[in-house]
Amino acid sequence: MARSTEFMEDLCTPAFVVDLDIVKRNSEAMLERFAKLGVQVRPHMKTHKTIECADIMTRGLRRCIVVSTLAEASFYADGGYDDILYAYPLTPEKVKRCAELSERLSLFHVLVDNTVALQELKKKPLKQGKVWHVWLKLDCDTGRAGVPHSDPAALQLAKEISGAEGVELTGIYTHCGNTYKCEGELQIKAVAQETTSLVLQFVEKLKAVGIQDVKSSIGSTPSCSHPVLDMAMLSEVHPGNYVFYDAQQSLLGSCTLEDVAVRVLTRVIGHYPHRNQLLVDCGWTALSQDGANRLPTGYAIFENHPELKLVSMTQEHGAVEPVSGNLDFSQFPLGSMLSLIPYHACATAAMHPVYIVHSKGKVVGNWKPTRGW
Repeated sequence: MARSTEFMEDLCTPAFVVDLDIVKRNSEAMLERFAKLGVQVRPHMKTHKTIECADIMTRGLRRCIVVSTLAEASFYADGGYDDILYAYPLTPEKVKRCAELSERLSLFHVLVDNTVALQELKKKPLKQGKVWHVWLKLDCDTGRAGVPHSDPAALQLAKEISGAEGVELTGIYTHCGNTYKCEGELQIKAVAQETTSLVLQFVEKLKAVGIQDVKSSIGSTPSCSHPVLDMAMLSEVHPGNYVFYDAQQSLLGSCTLEDVAVRVLTRVIGHYPHRNQLLVDCGWTALSQDGANRLPTGYAIFENHPELKLVSMTQEHGAVEPVSGNLDFSQFPLGSMLSLIPYHACATAAMHPVYIVHSKGKVVGNWKPTRGW
């Protein structure tokens, strides 16, 4: 854990730092964007996993969030949150914990994409007259979890959920993950349009077989950063990364680098002229290797130093070379601090037990995320 300090330059490195002003700006921009469309934002917590950031994303209401682990669900429930959607395919060993949360909270939602999970819910009726609130996970060509939208099994599963005793089909949920293959706003919008249309078409199929009042939700930071007008017909959206953004999102076209709220601060710990390299105290335990070398500058972007490239990392060390030519070692004295814009904020945040929060260069607090599953 970083030692207590008032100024950024005094931090012990490596340190994961969060610009509070940019976080607030990103959050408000997303909320306002969908307020204009009349659509509820149900922010995903998986990027930061903290109460403080969740409070910003929900404007202090502490309701209507998405989580990816039951550890997160319990953490937020303990923090006074309600209306929590556990958006991860349900398996039998997790049903008991989900039942406890469902009985404890006014609204706890689970996600299902197979009949085995549905049968497990039916075998565990909730107490206090409550019902299971179930979202059907639909795969709209992302190719991860979910029943393929064109598979007749999707409609059949929806009918089974709707008709099950003690179970309510609350909504249709899909991850617009194929936006992560896009380049630029036009491609993002094309995928967002296709995903939205597929979800809305599926809702119409439900109506045709007598299943009414089912919510619809899509989500990914690229699609929600550049929404299409038809998204106004959705009930909810569930983006998450947008509160931090990262270098990956800037490459996709979701944001600019000025919108990225997080950095990893690192210090120069070695000069090695014979191999034209600096060594820094940021290894993969401080940055992760997600998106390995997908940037021209290696594993991350050096803020204010486009001439540098993070070429390799071990557990606690990072090797830095020039993009071209020879390093001017006099510019980077031993102990001097460098600032890295991470490729993937979610993966990088997961490496740190505490986030250093600052405003206008001054440290204003620490955020401690939940961990585990």
